[in-house]
Amino acid sequence: MSMHIDDYEFGRISVGGKQYASDVIIRPDGVTDNWWRQEGHRLNIADLTEVLNGNPQILIVGTGFYGRMQVPQTTLEQLQQHGIRVESFKTQQAVQEFNRLQQGCDNVVAALHLTC
Repeated sequence: MSMHIDDYEFGRISVGGKQYASDVIIRPDGVTDNWWRQEGHRLNIADLTEVLNGNPQILIVGTGFYGRMQVPQTTLEQLQQHGIRVESFKTQQAVQEFNRLQQGCDNVVAALHLTC
């Protein structure tokens, strides 16, 4: 099973025909909306418990429309220690990359910040 992101614009995303207006985690089996981080614009490993539980091969991080969310090196290293390849982009490019990668890989997850 795979998910497809239909559309993204500042503050709004459509996945599999359903609209979301909050940050999301997109897994092969569904979407979690209202994804909040402990430090807002800083991604910590504690913010990704759901991702880690799914043990994806690839995590695509959308850092926001303007790329304001930071992904610290320590977070990247911790994800890599779990065997997860991480790619981080402004959210528009992250959406494109997620759609491209999930066509060839069954276990791609996206964690997307939708606003700034």
